Amino acid sequence: MDIEWRKSSRSTDAEGSNCLELAEHDGEILMRESDNPGVVIHTTRAKLRAFLDGAKEGEFDNLA
Repeated sequence: MDIEWRKSSRSTDAEGSNCLELAEHDGEILMRESDNPGVVIHTTRAKLRAFLDGAKEGEFDNLA
């Protein structure tokens, strides 16, 4: 399986280990942490969009 992982240009770590990476494969969105690439989360575009919209609206700002 050939997956092209992408990460944000806003990654602050010089080694690139302080970021999330995303890929699309077989209609799913895949996410992983660059410093732990063996753990991959599978989701859909709709679920990821709902999460990102909530984050932009501050729904998670009060998490301890």
